[in-house]
Amino acid sequence: MVERVLVVDDDTTVRDVVRRYLEHAGYEVELAGDGEQALRSMAAHEPDIVVLDLMLPGIDGLEVCRRIRERGSTPVVMLTALGEEEDRIAGLQIGADDYVTKPFSPRELALRVSSVLRRANRAYEPRTVRDGGLVLDVAAHTATLDGMPLQLTTREFDLLAFFIGNAGKAFGRAELLERVWGWQFGDQSTVTVHVRRLREKIEEDPAKPRRLSTVWGVGYRYDPCSID
Repeated sequence: MVERVLVVDDDTTVRDVVRRYLEHAGYEVELAGDGEQALRSMAAHEPDIVVLDLMLPGIDGLEVCRRIRERGSTPVVMLTALGEEEDRIAGLQIGADDYVTKPFSPRELALRVSSVLRRANRAYEPRTVRDGGLVLDVAAHTATLDGMPLQLTTREFDLLAFFIGNAGKAFGRAELLERVWGWQFGDQSTVTVHVRRLREKIEEDPAKPRRLSTVWGVGYRYDPCSID
């Protein structure tokens, strides 16, 4: 099946350029010029991924991203203006999977879309990873904690699976960017935001994490409670 991309941007030129590049890359593209139109489009036909500008008239991009996360785990790639670091971090905290800063290369955006979709649709060998009450079904791409479902984005799931699979080892943010995100260069605060979000979801007290520890001067380490 052809994967469907919803592109949300109020700039008609940006929408047209992005559409042409994504269609050339083999995707089916739906366009929306504002947040309300984007949400109506998603309600009518759920896309495989959303390319979302944060600066939208009416319902802004952050609110659209928040509502997407309330609906499920559809991947989101944000478009942000250069210098909008606070908005970018806010988007990642809400649950966006990736971001591209304006002005951007349409080819780079197409590659980012491909990368996020590849991770979302990755074919895993059926297996289950456990750490006490934390259970990841890698094949189904689902996670539970003490029997309750965890709402994880694609990137959060990948990061948590990587940590559990490499329990006891410390990783720097640059190495995590390369091994989980597939980026050789990028904003390392992306890792910080995702670690913070994981702690909020898997730790009893995120301020005093037991599983996902900070190793000062290095990065982060996953300390299992008990892996079966």
